[in-house]
Amino acid sequence: MTNSKVTLSNKNYLAEAKARNHFLTLDEPVVDGGDDNGPTPVEYLLTAIGGCVAMTLRMYSERKGWDLGEIDVKVTQVIENNEKSLTEEISFEKEITEDQKKRLLVIAGKCPVAKMVKGETRIDSKII
Repeated sequence: MTNSKVTLSNKNYLAEAKARNHFLTLDEPVVDGGDDNGPTPVEYLLTAIGGCVAMTLRMYSERKGWDLGEIDVKVTQVIENNEKSLTEEISFEKEITEDQKKRLLVIAGKCPVAKMVKGETRIDSKII
């Protein structure tokens, strides 16, 4: 089972998260009432999607024997007409063919974090 525990401090929106043996800081920008001590939860989500997509593409390309070099994934939250969406811009250090592009785009959509965000994971909440 994978988990993360987040504790919100008494100082505005400063929070600390623990995942396995790693500690992460979360906060809100000053304009939103925080002290800007770390990324926001949305920024962490965008980072998680980008990291998952890049790692999924690396795993797939290694199985295929494709050398992609560095993989960059930029994930952006877009808000237009009160509707929110995400865009991903994926680029590779090495040149790839059109057929590889098509296949890698399909594989990018299979990353577990992106699948969670697309609504394929139920969330059960309870107060204990």
